[in-house]
Amino acid sequence: MISFSKFFKENQFNQVAALLLLLLLLAIGGVPGYLTGHWQWKQPLPVTNLHELKQIRNAGLALPGWQTIEQAEQEIGEHKWSLQVLKKEGSQSQAILLLLPQNGPMDQPEVEWTDVNGWGRSRWGKWDIAQSRSAVFTVKPSGKLASNVESKVEARFFRAATPQQTFAVLQWYAMPDGGNPSPFHWFLADQLAQWRKQRIPWVSVSILIPMEPLGQVETSWSLAKSMGKTVQSTLMAGPL
Repeated sequence: MISFSKFFKENQFNQVAALLLLLLLLAIGGVPGYLTGHWQWKQPLPVTNLHELKQIRNAGLALPGWQTIEQAEQEIGEHKWSLQVLKKEGSQSQAILLLLPQNGPMDQPEVEWTDVNGWGRSRWGKWDIAQSRSAVFTVKPSGKLASNVESKVEARFFRAATPQQTFAVLQWYAMPDGGNPSPFHWFLADQLAQWRKQRIPWVSVSILIPMEPLGQVETSWSLAKSMGKTVQSTLMAGPL
């Protein structure tokens, strides 16, 4: 039997530990800025591959095993995303890929999932989320990546029902060494990187796979996982 009191205690401990780590990072990063008068949040370190990231909006992402049927810049919320309609080679499977790359050194992930939900409602008139769960998959390094260590990606996986179509949706923030759906996860990683005079670039990823109307989202997990791995590995080998 699951002990809910134990669960909440452990969860509370993890939150306190994360908060203490954040305060420590801010203190470490703030002292040099205070002494020199150069505050890091006013003059953030540059993102070296920012140009490559920005190209995603114009050209999308070339995915091995997938054919791009259509690609365009799409305004979602207050940002401009890349919207791609793709078809899996040798199959009838199709998917929509939404990508929002980092746009500047001060740009950070915030409310992308809320923006996508709002876009879904404005496009189809309804966006009902159900069968939501956390999803995990790993990506093997390729291309310019020399390490043999697999990168872990944690994502949001759920069913989104609209009047015209039901989708299996997979969402996460892609980073050079993996991914996570939480903006706070990126913030901590970026603070650690800035301490080493580096930055952590990011790309917001939303994969929408058409599925049986109001069906079980797990029937689409195999395809979603496979496409998620392809998107993450392509980003890691290229723009990230």
